[in-house]
Amino acid sequence: MTAAAPLATRRPADIRRAWIERDEVALLDAREEGPYSLAHPLFAVSVPLSRVELLAYDLLPRRDVPITVYDDGEGYAEPAARRLQALGYGDVTLLEGGLAGWIAAGFEIYRDVNVPSKAFGEWVEHHRHTPSLPATEVKALIDAKADLVILDARRFEEYRTMSIPGGISVPGAELVKRVHDIAPNPETLVVVNCAGRTRSIIGTQSLVNAGIPNRVAALRNGTIGWTLAGLALDNGREGRFPAVLSAEGDDAGRRRARAVADRARVGRIDAATLGRFRGDERHTLHLFDVRTPEEYEAGHLPGFRHAAGGQLVQATDEHVAVRGARIVLTDDPAAGGGPRADMTASWLAQLGWEVHVLEGDVSPLGSESGPDRRILPPVPEVGAESIAPRDLLALLENGEATVIDITRSPRYRAGHVPGAYFSTRARLAGIIARLPKGVRPVLTCGDGTLTRYAVADFPAGQRPLLLEGGTKGWVAAGLPLSTDLDRLGGEPDDIYKRPYEGTDNSAAAMQGYIDWELELVNQLKRDAAHNFFVV
Repeated sequence: MTAAAPLATRRPADIRRAWIERDEVALLDAREEGPYSLAHPLFAVSVPLSRVELLAYDLLPRRDVPITVYDDGEGYAEPAARRLQALGYGDVTLLEGGLAGWIAAGFEIYRDVNVPSKAFGEWVEHHRHTPSLPATEVKALIDAKADLVILDARRFEEYRTMSIPGGISVPGAELVKRVHDIAPNPETLVVVNCAGRTRSIIGTQSLVNAGIPNRVAALRNGTIGWTLAGLALDNGREGRFPAVLSAEGDDAGRRRARAVADRARVGRIDAATLGRFRGDERHTLHLFDVRTPEEYEAGHLPGFRHAAGGQLVQATDEHVAVRGARIVLTDDPAAGGGPRADMTASWLAQLGWEVHVLEGDVSPLGSESGPDRRILPPVPEVGAESIAPRDLLALLENGEATVIDITRSPRYRAGHVPGAYFSTRARLAGIIARLPKGVRPVLTCGDGTLTRYAVADFPAGQRPLLLEGGTKGWVAAGLPLSTDLDRLGGEPDDIYKRPYEGTDNSAAAMQGYIDWELELVNQLKRDAAHNFFVV
């Protein structure tokens, strides 16, 4: 076999220049999310070697977009780049010097995840002096039965895990659309919270930008600030925004959101222009429906992925990897745009993206229903053998097989095939090499998708079996799961534990996270490569 040609490199300065000049470029970190969260450039996106096939086609829809991959000397970058080439990407390079090369060039590095959005939130508060109230003051208002509403701008699942007493779930993009019905009295104080700072700031500033007559304030530092003040959170609440929207509230939300989007210079396109965008091979194009998951599943435009507006602003890098890409949003197709698309677009524009809202008659585009689905490449045709759950059970009982679970570690912790080892895909070969002779390795993951790609990593004579249907198939066969962690190994690095999620975080971790967020403005000033602006 002919050896593959050496991969070309791009200099850190070329990447940074592309960001400043708004040229399309994707900078991908091939490490697991844990190491990525400790140090990475501002617009670097986490695409671990373990999950390239699961992420690439959604994050990188244009096959000839310039892509640069790096690691920090672990050896993941080149195989990840080769994997991207095998998926059809034609302009794939390595970052010259890797992460160390970026640092040696004198460029800024950041920690944590979703950093562009979080840094932007701090930038907004710094420039607009977004109003906020400390937890103790909000608690006193609650105790005094003051006229206020508390709107939780996170996803509903996060709200259910922990929430401010009396708060209701109004995910970020819904705020301007719903607030007129939730707080029709202009004397009512509107308090917006999230777990930390970003969605509180952006949600509050959304209402301020929209010019609602009420006094608005963010809960300073969100549920973290509440907890650090020694106050108790609620768990398992079901409070949501009202299901029915009044005509007056709908009209007010539309007018106010459109005015904000216009100030942010958001583009507006019709179906014909969308057709031209789709045919433009020079630009990466992302299409997002920013409504609730339930609305999306009931019916949406073909080709539009679901990304609830608040989360799209909060975690843009989980949906778009190409800095300089073009983004088109749709809200309520039957009504021509809508406040959720306008408000989401206003923030994406300020984050430095080219963003447009689809309006007008979109009926020629058609409609489809069902949940959002990832765009996946074809599974390699390598003749992989699979095994049914009950056949595997027999092998396990006879000591003839060992299961290796390559799902993400939180899912493994929640329940796995009894006796299964945990491994990231990138480290899978090392686990298999340590198994006793004569024991057949069997791969599983949540639904079996990732294992179908992972089996191609092994030579033909050494390929493991695949559990049919993955761990879900095991459960569907009526077989039990285990939560024993004896074979988890060392602390997994595939997931960064967010200090603002869950209810078991230490006070030191929460305070450290808040301190880090407050320093982001100074980092942006030193960096000077972000193209953020604030209306």
